Amino acid sequence: MAGLEQSGNTLVFFVNGKKITDDNPEPEETLLSYIRNKLKLTGSKLGCGEGGCGACTVMISRYDRQSKQIQHFSVNACLAPVCSVHGMAVTTVEGIGSTKTRLHPVQERISRSHGSQCGFCTPGIVMSMYTLLRNTPLPSTNQMQHAFEGNLCRCTGYRPILDGFKTFTKEFKCQMGENCCRNKPAEDMQIQENGLDKDTTFTSYDPTQEPIFPSELQLTDKYDKMMMSFRGERTSWFRPVTIAQLLDVKANNPNAKLVCGNTEIGVETKFKGLHYPVLISATHVPELTCIEYSHTGVTIGASTTLNAIHDSFQEKRKQLKEYETRVMVAINEMLQWFAGQQIRNVAAIGGNIMTGSPISDLNPIFMAAGSTLTLQSLEGSRKVAFDENFYTAYRKNIVRPDEILVSIFIPYTSEKEYFYAYKQANRKEDDIAIVNAGMKVRLDDEQKVQKMSLAFGGMAPTTVLALGCCNKAIGRTWDDKLLEDVCHWLENDLPLSDSAPGGQIQYRRTLTTSFFFKFFLQVKSYKVKLHGKDLTAIKDYEWEERKSVQIFEKVPEGQQEIDPVGRPVPHVSAAKQATGEAIYCDDMPHYSDELYIALVLSTVAHGKILSVDTKMALEIPGIVGYVDHTDVPGSNDTGPAALIDEEIYRSEMVTCQGQIIGAIVADTQAHAQRAAKLVKIQYETYDPIITIKEAIAKDSYFPTDSVIVNGDVESALKEVENTLEGEIHLGSQEHFYLETNAVIAVPKGEDGEMEIFASTQNPTTTQMLAARALGVPASHVVCRVKRMGGGFGGKETRSIPALSLPAVVAAQKFGRPVRCMLDRDEDMLTTGTRHPLYAKYKIGFTAQGRIEALDVDLYLNAGCSTDLSAAVMERAMFHSDSCYKIPNVRVKGHLCKTNIPSNTAFRGFGGPQGLMVCENWISDVASKLGISQTKVREMNMYKEGDKTHYNQTIERCNIESCWKQVLEQSNYHKRLEQIDEYNRESRWRKRGIAAVPTKFGIAFTATFLNQAGALVHVYTDGSVLLTHGGCEMGQGLHTKMIQVASKTLGVSAERIHISETSTNTVPNTSATAASASSDLNGMAVLQACQTIKDRLQPFVKAKPEGTWNDWVNAAYFDRVSLSASGFYKTPNLGYDWETNSGNPFNYFSFGAAVSEVEIDCLTGDHKVLKTDIVMDLGSSLNPVIDIGQIEGAFAQGYGLFTLEQHKYSPNGTLLTRGPGAYKIPGFGDVPIEFNVTLLKDSPNPKAVYSSKAIGEPPLILASTVFYAIKHAITSARADTGVTGVFRLDSPASSERIRMACSDEFTKQFPEPKEGSFTPWFVQH
Repeated sequence: MAGLEQSGNTLVFFVNGKKITDDNPEPEETLLSYIRNKLKLTGSKLGCGEGGCGACTVMISRYDRQSKQIQHFSVNACLAPVCSVHGMAVTTVEGIGSTKTRLHPVQERISRSHGSQCGFCTPGIVMSMYTLLRNTPLPSTNQMQHAFEGNLCRCTGYRPILDGFKTFTKEFKCQMGENCCRNKPAEDMQIQENGLDKDTTFTSYDPTQEPIFPSELQLTDKYDKMMMSFRGERTSWFRPVTIAQLLDVKANNPNAKLVCGNTEIGVETKFKGLHYPVLISATHVPELTCIEYSHTGVTIGASTTLNAIHDSFQEKRKQLKEYETRVMVAINEMLQWFAGQQIRNVAAIGGNIMTGSPISDLNPIFMAAGSTLTLQSLEGSRKVAFDENFYTAYRKNIVRPDEILVSIFIPYTSEKEYFYAYKQANRKEDDIAIVNAGMKVRLDDEQKVQKMSLAFGGMAPTTVLALGCCNKAIGRTWDDKLLEDVCHWLENDLPLSDSAPGGQIQYRRTLTTSFFFKFFLQVKSYKVKLHGKDLTAIKDYEWEERKSVQIFEKVPEGQQEIDPVGRPVPHVSAAKQATGEAIYCDDMPHYSDELYIALVLSTVAHGKILSVDTKMALEIPGIVGYVDHTDVPGSNDTGPAALIDEEIYRSEMVTCQGQIIGAIVADTQAHAQRAAKLVKIQYETYDPIITIKEAIAKDSYFPTDSVIVNGDVESALKEVENTLEGEIHLGSQEHFYLETNAVIAVPKGEDGEMEIFASTQNPTTTQMLAARALGVPASHVVCRVKRMGGGFGGKETRSIPALSLPAVVAAQKFGRPVRCMLDRDEDMLTTGTRHPLYAKYKIGFTAQGRIEALDVDLYLNAGCSTDLSAAVMERAMFHSDSCYKIPNVRVKGHLCKTNIPSNTAFRGFGGPQGLMVCENWISDVASKLGISQTKVREMNMYKEGDKTHYNQTIERCNIESCWKQVLEQSNYHKRLEQIDEYNRESRWRKRGIAAVPTKFGIAFTATFLNQAGALVHVYTDGSVLLTHGGCEMGQGLHTKMIQVASKTLGVSAERIHISETSTNTVPNTSATAASASSDLNGMAVLQACQTIKDRLQPFVKAKPEGTWNDWVNAAYFDRVSLSASGFYKTPNLGYDWETNSGNPFNYFSFGAAVSEVEIDCLTGDHKVLKTDIVMDLGSSLNPVIDIGQIEGAFAQGYGLFTLEQHKYSPNGTLLTRGPGAYKIPGFGDVPIEFNVTLLKDSPNPKAVYSSKAIGEPPLILASTVFYAIKHAITSARADTGVTGVFRLDSPASSERIRMACSDEFTKQFPEPKEGSFTPWFVQH
């Protein structure tokens, strides 16, 4: 090969200023794997493996010899091959600051602004902000927010992160103007505007103090100019530096894959099991990385990155005439929604073209623009049109194996050519398209069409041109008749089978005509001033700066400075999380003889295992062995909740996809996972039950049906003036904790002892079930939890059978430590979700809106085993009243048994489902009567002393206080009038507003779980080691427990340390769940500390002028124990299902919210304009942590009710297995104005220091967005004469919003009859 004899084969790069050389790099290894496993820098995290969450973000720096400048850019280390950073400098979160030296200002501001909860996402977010500052030391708030388009956080709700980093921006000042809270007397309330107290100061940012770029990389070009080749275990990597070298390598390896950002190939190899023996990096060939402008257009090299194109276009547009740049404008507008910054920094334009994704964001633009491609091989070059003939089938094209794509030429538009591009996705930022389009038309002086090109993605296996439509339009006048005809022609040109891949058929087809309608009006607007209502159809998305206010009580006058309770204390681990020093399970150092386990999972939803063939798998190098049910020394039967109805390893039958059949144990993760894919399993398959409706039709239930009856429902429904029947379906929700399930199982070598390090909310159940599996007493097993990178209920039970138990069995079999951290797709496939719910109800009510009777059936999709489903159903039933007094109630619960993974606990634990059903029929009643939603809610709202439908008396009822305050603070009634006026003038954009209260019961409904323990050791140096039964997963539990201990002992919080949660210090703990952990563990900590304090009292009295250390040492020398345990059980709890009596809850947390939204009736997009929340949290232990929980719960609820959709195929295959397909809210989904107030003067005598639980209660308040959307849809429907009650299922996705806005475009594509086709995915 030309030049290969001069090639280098030693990888050289720098990490945090240190030179790294490697003579044998593995081309298949990612940069993340390398820095974590070989360099032991564990600050960067693996969150998804596909570049969708940003937890792995690092900064790459390189010297550009053409511009003579150092370039910094953020990348996803989970995708970047380590070979790709040859000659570059890598900066990780450890390289910019440390708690041991000094925090970088970025790290300081996110930690002190309370922007880190679980902390797993924090290093990646820090590095995104750091990279922005290295490039732009004084960015705008717009630039700052766009820097995080490739980052996700599941805990915080994003607001505190944005507010903390807003202090770096040029616009940093109060956004409230004259109404700034700082201009008003605070009295007894503390007010934070944009998350910051008025006295908050930070270390200033000085860009001159940043680390220096390695001089070796700047002074020599040898790393840039030499062809590189690396050979690994099964893959070779070439990096040519001339086009001749590139063509030579390609000719000798015609099936080789060209790679630039590895954003497609990385996903294919990781998740699709594809293997490419030869990879060619095309990033250093000048002809492929240049952008050249001529008088007719622009030529872009195929390896040019998307952000390089964006920046070049941005500058060039200033030099060209407006009409020449219309395609450039469309491309740049599209790029701002294309993936995240980390992807755009490395992904190349050629990859988009050659990959040929049918939903590519750019290909429809290139095709509609009339682009030309230059292809080249050793035989020569040729130019081909990028038109309907380029793609021959799904992801196939006309390029020969020996050819490469060199460049694309995009012509300028002429003065009478008009060009626009469109994209619709589930989420605005960093989401794949459902449908996208590029549209171009050339008109003559009489407004007749000379040429038109309409290209679409998402409407066929390839990007397609609507040729018939475009040909018919030639010669036609650009008028309303053409618009009408084009809509019909598009229907014929773009057919979609009702069973087509991707589903959403009617929505996708409607989008094609809706897009053209927008295009029609945008072109028309060049010549004609549009009517005001038409203008709303082409209103651009406007970026708006976020603003916020947080209000909470100050601590009482006279409270000692040393007493931290009630103060806004930062999360105790925030700084460590911001620097990457906080240790999570997979960050722990590897044992010298450690093994890795990879699970072998079932691929059918229901079947009998006929055979398992491991021969090929065991031949892979590094394989130690295979584990299955025959290797379990104790019992293979298990069950993390009440029933033992599962198996660790499936022995005969599989009842869903993703069940564990066996496991491969190997020396490395790569070997184990590669071998696991080679295990061959044969099944006898049976028809699965996937959906609730299928379960109902086939009478498939778990035998746990429950009923609550209060009053005479039948008589009330017969006698009442009005009745209404309805139904609603609430979808499932993936927990999407950023840290997937992880475990290290360590056999101790004697007496069958086992030590388990796990990312679990439930160390005791992990311990007990591991002991059962091993056949040893529980005293021989210890489970330890340092911290979790999020949990939300998903690690309460499912972490145990999904990972911990298989690992424990493997460790026992081989007598060596075994580690595993599930990949994101494995975690999503195996661990279950929030329970989907279907409800049917009948309501009786008066003409005024008073509710007299409720008869409701709740159906939960439990999945293939019981897990916690019965308890989830109980809480859903208990919350079916929401905040409303209903004289006659009958609630029935049904647990559907299906063939999907067992569904489980999730923040709210059935409460949000029950509450949502109730708020839905309240909304229906108001719509039926034509009266105010707020009036119906107020009329039926609980008062002090009322009894619920399960006969618990409501004490200290603050529903009305929260309700009135939020309506007043939000100016609800005036805004409702303004919205009605706006909607009268706006046809295609609508606004809506909604107010919803909440009442959430606090306690485990299983009474025995309402207990907790704590252990306190005081050492002779005065330091305190505190242990309790709760696990830290970002909710600030350890921080609060330190505050409680500090107040009780009367010592500073700095003296108190919590190391971990472990079963050998506090036994028999309940799971950290049910929002009760601060209540339970806080009281146990208080008791233990009080015991110590009481023991010290004689020494305090003897020497009142002494110090804490004096008293501790005096006690020690007097042989007084300085160790104490505490125990607490919640009193007066217990509910009798037979008599419908008792108290299932200790108390209630109350709250209320108002949200305003705007929807695009043509696409289904929406944005949240403003949210106000008032929560009753008693006397908050830590107001900033509690506000963080409110905002995080709201964001999670927002995802549940508007965005997140798990999709199963009819045969039980999960189609949404990562952030690419499953979308949680992002930074851009934060309400534009987001205000949170904690209700004052509402102490709660039933919890520690008068506080209240906070984790779950606020989640339902996000339903205000759902009902505000429904309000906006109601206005859109009214414009077309459609009125009355209508069904809107949750989530209110873009599809559901668009199709509910009934108009001429939706009516063109009616829904097919159910059962007449096989859908791509089902509503399970």
